[in-house]
Amino acid sequence: MLSKSFLKRNHNKMLRSFLVILFFSCCAMAVAQFPSAPIPAGLADNASAIVRYSEREIILRDKGNVLIRNHYVYTILNSGGNDYAKLILPYDKLKKVLSIEGTLFDAEGKKLRSLRKSEIKDYSNTSEDNLADDDRVKLHNFDHSVYPYSVEYETAIEMDGLFYLPAWTPVFNENIAVQAASLQVITEPGYELRFKAYNYAQAPIITSVKKDKKYSWAVANIAPVKDEAYSPAWHEMVPTVFIAPSSFEMQKYAGSMNNWNEFGTFIYTLNANRNVLPEQVKQKVHALTNGLATDKQKITVLYKYLQQNTRYISIQLGIGGWQTLDAGFVASKGYGDCKALSNYMNALLTEAGIPSHIALVKAGSDEASIIPDFSSNQFNHVIVCVPQPKDSIWLECTSQTSQPGYMGSFTGNRHALLISEKGGTLVRTPYYGAPDNVQKRIIKAAIDEKGGLNATVTSNYSGMQQDRLDGAIKQLSTTQFADYMKRKFDLPSYEVVDFSHSVNTAALPSIEEKVTLKVAHYASVTGKRLFVNPNLLSVSSFKIKDAANRKFDFEFKIPFIDTDSVEIEIPAGYKAEAVPTAVDIRSGTSIYKSSLKIAGQKIIFTRYYSQQPQRSSPANIKELADFFEKVYKADHSKIVFVKESA
Repeated sequence: MLSKSFLKRNHNKMLRSFLVILFFSCCAMAVAQFPSAPIPAGLADNASAIVRYSEREIILRDKGNVLIRNHYVYTILNSGGNDYAKLILPYDKLKKVLSIEGTLFDAEGKKLRSLRKSEIKDYSNTSEDNLADDDRVKLHNFDHSVYPYSVEYETAIEMDGLFYLPAWTPVFNENIAVQAASLQVITEPGYELRFKAYNYAQAPIITSVKKDKKYSWAVANIAPVKDEAYSPAWHEMVPTVFIAPSSFEMQKYAGSMNNWNEFGTFIYTLNANRNVLPEQVKQKVHALTNGLATDKQKITVLYKYLQQNTRYISIQLGIGGWQTLDAGFVASKGYGDCKALSNYMNALLTEAGIPSHIALVKAGSDEASIIPDFSSNQFNHVIVCVPQPKDSIWLECTSQTSQPGYMGSFTGNRHALLISEKGGTLVRTPYYGAPDNVQKRIIKAAIDEKGGLNATVTSNYSGMQQDRLDGAIKQLSTTQFADYMKRKFDLPSYEVVDFSHSVNTAALPSIEEKVTLKVAHYASVTGKRLFVNPNLLSVSSFKIKDAANRKFDFEFKIPFIDTDSVEIEIPAGYKAEAVPTAVDIRSGTSIYKSSLKIAGQKIIFTRYYSQQPQRSSPANIKELADFFEKVYKADHSKIVFVKESA
């Protein structure tokens, strides 16, 4: 809560004046239309579209109702910006579209035409995984392609409940420039709006509007931001304001989220008394577990029972996006979404006398982490945690093939919100370090006189390094998997002669892969010389480009270890003329080592690369860039052999 004295400081007065001027000038620009000519100098550089004007107004009418108005004008500079000219407006039972208006302008700002209501398409937004939901989307596109052109849209949406409020990210993609954008949130005078800003130095301007309170943010003249390789989450690079309610209602269910405990209390209340099992299922639980000695054995048996008797299907109807179907439904139908299956697993464990909790998590191997110090709706998945005297056992209940306890890259190494009758507690899911995520290769190969190579490759993948392969094995058809193997290796045209996979279903899963490869022109033969890269399958192609001008941190998130042991037999009659030296280079938590020797007609090559989580600032990026440059050079180094005279 900002103090009155703070609001009286001079810089806030200046900011308020700037915001008022900006707001009214933007409104005037919108009325006067948007020719492309007055774009500020340099703003269009590297841009496909420019946000000329954007205003979002969020009105919290009461704890159970929100009105969101969006009014924006985008100038589309080239074909790369066409997608931003489309209106895409999702809605569902809790979100009602009140109005849509749109206008198309040419390069000079002349109105070409207005949106006609008949042009708005309305489609189901249901994915293939969903058995039932009420997600729909309204779409409109002027389908204009004479550049530059501008589109103006005004929309109004009413939301039933304050459980989720959209973040404000005016720079929403890397080829977008922003000329002017603002956010206003209007609340009742006594209501405490919660917010967290990134890359926005000022506090919001707080003013009185009639009997209400208004929070305001504004930005102007932001050039496109380049999404650099291994950069942090997008909200850490551009101005972003996350907002969340303090107290709220959703379809008559009241709650608060001032902290994670309150958030968890709401989720627990919403789902209370929905884990009652039918009598026949209770009997089955006892038949499966009564003779077992340990909780771990019981957990494993019940998890397998869940996997064998249920399947994942998403069901999202109204508040059902957060309120689970009861255990009886899953028992009778044999399916459910992540909430329902996790609730069912919790019920099975409870019947066996084993305490467990559902946990909310932001799942996805490419998802940004949640913001741990900003309690709000940041989750998209539900799993189960079974507390144990030492390490808890985590269960992914939507998978029919996962091992009990393994979270992997989908939900491992991140925060989760544990839900109990005492509320919510932010915890960590299982951590998989570099020694867990290993790729170990042993290669035996031979090169013929023409440079062709035949190789047998035995690879062991563990932890997160086996996740993608495991998914391919379990989800692809035989034909699809054969195609996957033909594209898997970074080699010139090659043939997979044979392959096999052995899956180890331990607590930390692993896969042994055996592949026989034939590569037609692997080595280069030039006159009397033979050029061979001993690093057959782990050649790095990565460099940090333009390191001197990098603007954002470089972040490694997933730890791993790669090892290669390679033996290549070369044709008789050749001797080594030039052999790369051993390499041992390090940068922060990155370690790379390789060694090479020639034993008779055999090349013996070893490679080791280890990476721990690491975040480097742009100021320190040169050292890391040099590291990758050296790795690239070492991985591409070739041995030169010369044919001895007869």
